[in-house]
Amino acid sequence: MVEYKTVKSQDVGFGKNNFIEIARKKAVTPEGETEFISVSRGFVSNSGQRRYKQSVTIPNSKEVVEGIIKAMKELL
Repeated sequence: MVEYKTVKSQDVGFGKNNFIEIARKKAVTPEGETEFISVSRGFVSNSGQRRYKQSVTIPNSKEVVEGIIKAMKELL
């Protein structure tokens, strides 16, 4: 069984009730732990609950994260 733990997260809000959550997470199993970056799109429901639509995971690698940041900046 895998248990997921959020180490740290930040939100970027957009639109009326939408957000993108960028989080450092751990997948914990009896065999050990693996850290990764999660980028999730979601919204806040009328009842105030956070609901998630889509998610992508990124390896916890400085080179990969810096490459993604560079590519995103070049798109602006």
